[in-house]
Amino acid sequence: MSVAGASEAHEDGPGTARQGAAIWFTGLPGAGKSSLAKAVLEVLRGRCVDAVWHQMDFLRKNYFPHPTYSVEERREAYRRFALEAAELAGAGRIVLMDGSGPETAMRGLARKLIPRFAEVHLDCPVSVAMAREAARPEGLVMAGLYAKAMKRKATGQQFEGLGPVIGVDVPFETDPRAELVLDVKALSMEDMRERVLERFSDWLG
Repeated sequence: MSVAGASEAHEDGPGTARQGAAIWFTGLPGAGKSSLAKAVLEVLRGRCVDAVWHQMDFLRKNYFPHPTYSVEERREAYRRFALEAAELAGAGRIVLMDGSGPETAMRGLARKLIPRFAEVHLDCPVSVAMAREAARPEGLVMAGLYAKAMKRKATGQQFEGLGPVIGVDVPFETDPRAELVLDVKALSMEDMRERVLERFSDWLG
């Protein structure tokens, strides 16, 4: 897969071109990454901004229809995730990247590939993420993710389709370079959306 160069841009009007950009929403499962990405996307589409929701939970099923849940597989999935985001941003689109990306190297690759890149980290305690995730119905992500991971860790019981869970089996590596850190416990979803829109107003129009 080729990566679009920084010189490519999306035409925004006569004699002008709009640079693409990527904003990666990171944090634990259940922190609210998808909800925030969708909230920002709704505003951008209302402004007629060419934005795309780049969702790892959806894409990973395409990358690996028969997953092994290995460390190597997860790293490869995030490599593809970053490459595709770079192509979209290189074509002049605003890419809202939605994926935990637990290793700093995963986000670092996107930062290297995309000239206008930012990380928005949703700072969320594991206890809060667990409570939110427990209330989430079955969807792209297995329901009861944390509870099953905790039970597996305590008893050794295995659950089909449950890989290593971030926050239980593997740590989330925070990156001091993150352009915006949002305190999930202190801020409402509307507050977080407005902070993102304000912080990156030069990119988002």
